[in-house]
Amino acid sequence: MAKKKIEEKAQQSADPNLEKMADLEKQIEELEAKASGSRDDYLRLMAEFDTFRRRTAEEKLALVKSAAADTIKGLLPILDDCEIALAQLKDSTDSAAAKEGTQLIFDKLTAYLKGLGLERIEAKGEPFDTEFHEAVTTFPAPSEELKGKVIDVVQTGYTLSGKVLRYAKVVVGA
Repeated sequence: MAKKKIEEKAQQSADPNLEKMADLEKQIEELEAKASGSRDDYLRLMAEFDTFRRRTAEEKLALVKSAAADTIKGLLPILDDCEIALAQLKDSTDSAAAKEGTQLIFDKLTAYLKGLGLERIEAKGEPFDTEFHEAVTTFPAPSEELKGKVIDVVQTGYTLSGKVLRYAKVVVGA
């Protein structure tokens, strides 16, 4: 509005100072527009960088979790072997020291893996659930209440931080 008044006065009189003021006003407006554009560009760049930083951090975390899952998956056969060894030693007449040593190793390994978020899928006697169980075979149920339920566990299943790491291989009552 002030600019229009200045322009009108400049047209009415041929005063050179008014023309200079009008030119200065025009330059100020151009510089303000340029500064506003630069500020917008800066804010967009900062937002993009923040998004990039957050996405990169999430990708690193996912990579670490994936590596941990692969490592734990590699330890599961060892865990299975410990369970088999303990079952064999219970029926054995060998020394009690061997039984205790194997139990100690098994307990330490399971405690460590549990601390990393590994959980055993309890399946025996539970209703068959495809989210956690993989049916190896079906078997005629000894009683009516065992139909559709897990009768036996062939291989123990595990979850890691709520996600299935290995499905429990089970025998289902038919």
